[in-house]
Amino acid sequence: MLKKISIILALASAGLTVQAQELYVNTEPASNMPANSFGVRVTNKCYPLDHDSYTGYRLQPELMFGISKKLMVHASGFFSNVMENRFRAEGAQLYAKYRFLSVDDVQSHFRMAAFAKGSIINNPYTPPMDGNHDHNAPAFNNQDLDLDGMTSGVSAGIVATQLVHKLAVSGSLAYERYMNNTRHNLPYVSRSALNYTLSAGYLLLPRKYKSYRQTNVNLYVELLGKSNLDPYRSGYYVDVAPAVQFIINSNSRVDLGYRTQLFGDMTRMADQSFLVRYEYNLYNIFKK
Repeated sequence: MLKKISIILALASAGLTVQAQELYVNTEPASNMPANSFGVRVTNKCYPLDHDSYTGYRLQPELMFGISKKLMVHASGFFSNVMENRFRAEGAQLYAKYRFLSVDDVQSHFRMAAFAKGSIINNPYTPPMDGNHDHNAPAFNNQDLDLDGMTSGVSAGIVATQLVHKLAVSGSLAYERYMNNTRHNLPYVSRSALNYTLSAGYLLLPRKYKSYRQTNVNLYVELLGKSNLDPYRSGYYVDVAPAVQFIINSNSRVDLGYRTQLFGDMTRMADQSFLVRYEYNLYNIFKK
């Protein structure tokens, strides 16, 4: 009996284990990381570019802070060769999420949160042509802008997540507003867009919890959509993104994911990508 109580207490204090199937790869759930916690995340993405023969690579290091049980904050940097055929710093981003509703039950809960993020990016909007960037070349007809390394701007939205036993389903809706980059004006593209997502995560392993040191294996599939809101520069797409995830020692995670377009009519630099991520968390480090 004492052993079972110890396991329950250990799992309750290990945020990555208790809500493993909510740790989506491409989106954030309505749940937060534990209060008084700190995390480091490194995301690697590769993009087979449609306009050139090489594969773009973006590195995103990220610091994560669990301020309280309702509020968390992320700070990210971006480094890549996507918009220029040389590896360079692109800019930075701040992300915050506030959970305002939580309905908990045995082996289930429903949560809702509001989130916002802002990015400052210094990329040119004309991508490299034939392996080299030409500042005098006409802008590439790319209508898919994003705040994760490509363009400056702000975003705000809402997310809801339902967990039932080993399955977690989450949906979000967000408005994005794009701005000029630090040294480059926004080209003739839509200055705003609507993002919408639907994510599902399933805890495959372990079948039964015996120790917080057990490795969790989670399977994910996410639908990621965007619609440009300018009627003269419109377009939309919906991508599908399957992924597998490993939670190790209740404080580390490894994500392996792929993303590709299901349907849409938006002109894009790349309509598929590969993701590899590592994350490490420390708990109760800010508590007196």
